[in-house]
Amino acid sequence: MHHAADLARRLAAQAEAVCRHYLPKGHRAGRYWLVGDVRNAPGRSMFVRLQGSESGRGAAGKWTDAATGEHGDLLDVISESLGVAGFKDVAEEARRFLSMPKPTHDAKEPVRAASASAGSTEAARRLVSMSQPIPRTLVETYLRARGITALHETKSLRFHPRCYYRPDDEGPTELWPAMIATVTDLNGKLTGAHRTWLDPGGFSEARLGRAPIDTPRRAMGELLGHAVRFGVESDVMAAGEGIETMLSQRSALPSLPAISALSAAHLAAIVFPATLRRLYIVRDNDPAGDGAMAALVERANAAGIEARVLTPQLGDFNEDLRLLGLDALRATLRVQMPPQDVARFMSPAA
Repeated sequence: MHHAADLARRLAAQAEAVCRHYLPKGHRAGRYWLVGDVRNAPGRSMFVRLQGSESGRGAAGKWTDAATGEHGDLLDVISESLGVAGFKDVAEEARRFLSMPKPTHDAKEPVRAASASAGSTEAARRLVSMSQPIPRTLVETYLRARGITALHETKSLRFHPRCYYRPDDEGPTELWPAMIATVTDLNGKLTGAHRTWLDPGGFSEARLGRAPIDTPRRAMGELLGHAVRFGVESDVMAAGEGIETMLSQRSALPSLPAISALSAAHLAAIVFPATLRRLYIVRDNDPAGDGAMAALVERANAAGIEARVLTPQLGDFNEDLRLLGLDALRATLRVQMPPQDVARFMSPAA
């Protein structure tokens, strides 16, 4: 199948054009094309690398669906779009695509895409610089109302008292207080920001302290591969989706470094620190969480990293903490970890 590898390589060299043609319901985000699945459903759980390493899963043209754990290359994308499995038909379509004249998009479009990406990272940087540390602010009140006691090593979280919120492209801009989380790469360089708009009226079980608006959580900038970080990463760390989930787990395991990837798709794509040898994947009990977990376990194992899954009793670890209590959360975690990690990371009070 050397012929297939050659075709896949040539398609990968034009990965974005292939995605625009066969996955038009998706959109470019930084170095990735995000779409619902390989069959071009709307959504963001599948990501195609538009640039990458020379070979392997990190190569351009390779894709992963975080919701299902499926992965493949651009020949698979063409196969799905045609609804055929035979290599002869897929190869014929691939050759037809490769011989087509290069599409002349509106000349402004690629520039706009590039500057939007750079601009959103720049906008994230400005937003973070305009916000303040969280002690004695509504962010601290919000986190404590969600049962979270782990407020150490939270420099990645900030407070903005009047953060812009636009309901949709047409609606008027509103101002709400917000928790701002800095998204960084492994070197600590800011790549994006995440906003959680908060309810100044306080905590309620219905809204969990978030503002009474349609989408109280939004991200900006380049997120894929990056994360919100708590503690200094070393040989063992924990990774999960939500900020509140990871801070709940930190309330029971205060010295275990943790990162929040902000969504299932982004959790599947986190970049591993070079020192990492054991990764705890903090699971949310939902189908998207299951798919992300499977994809991440596979990636970790391929990199020689031991992956262990931590499963909550309820929907997520913040629900466990709020509704069952800290002692119950510690007990849940203790039975899922080797004794040396319990001794190393769980607070002596436990």
